[in-house]
Amino acid sequence: MMKWIFALSALLCSSMLYAQDATQLVNKIKAKLDLVKDYAAKASLRTDVPFLKVPVAEVDIFFKKPDKFRIAKEKGISILPKGGVSVSMQNILNDPGFVAIDAGEEVIQGKKLRVVRVLPGKTGGDVVLTILYIDAANLLVRKAITTTKDNGTYEVEMTYGKWSKFALPDKTLFTFNTKDYKLPKGVTMEFDDGEKPDANRLSNKKGYVEISYLSYEINKGVSDSFFTK
Repeated sequence: MMKWIFALSALLCSSMLYAQDATQLVNKIKAKLDLVKDYAAKASLRTDVPFLKVPVAEVDIFFKKPDKFRIAKEKGISILPKGGVSVSMQNILNDPGFVAIDAGEEVIQGKKLRVVRVLPGKTGGDVVLTILYIDAANLLVRKAITTTKDNGTYEVEMTYGKWSKFALPDKTLFTFNTKDYKLPKGVTMEFDDGEKPDANRLSNKKGYVEISYLSYEINKGVSDSFFTK
């Protein structure tokens, strides 16, 4: 009996240590992200959605703490589904009451990454679960999969380079299921085969949005007016 109690206690202690370790790791990521109070970026946005012709667009991207994020295009449409526009890690980790659970390790693109499941601390929000794939040595999130109540599940992969010290990506690849995307009312889009838009044709397909960042202006001050246009 004592052996079983000892084993159970050891297991509970081990689980608590792993949970604490996962929380500490996510908090270190958050502290690195907190170095960025705001940014204005120039980027190239490429959209790949089955049947749809969407040209590559030059965009301006704005972020301001705690959770303001906007992608602005001079003309054309945005294919990002509702809820998926906030593709920055700043927004994903903005919840101060999050719960982090260690989920082991996984090798992605030749890199061994820590896997951490993050549950929101506040109730009533759209996000149900986010799975982070973390480069622990460099304190960078390489991949995130977010499940929501109303807007499906979407995946974000980040590639880092010259802005890695701020945990800001050089490239972001956003993947979503087109069945969770509704065509905006009054918007005319052109299918590859010339037929009229039909939301049913987007069902159960993967859509991709790739953002290649050309430049950042970090902590230079971004007006609130950029988020109300």
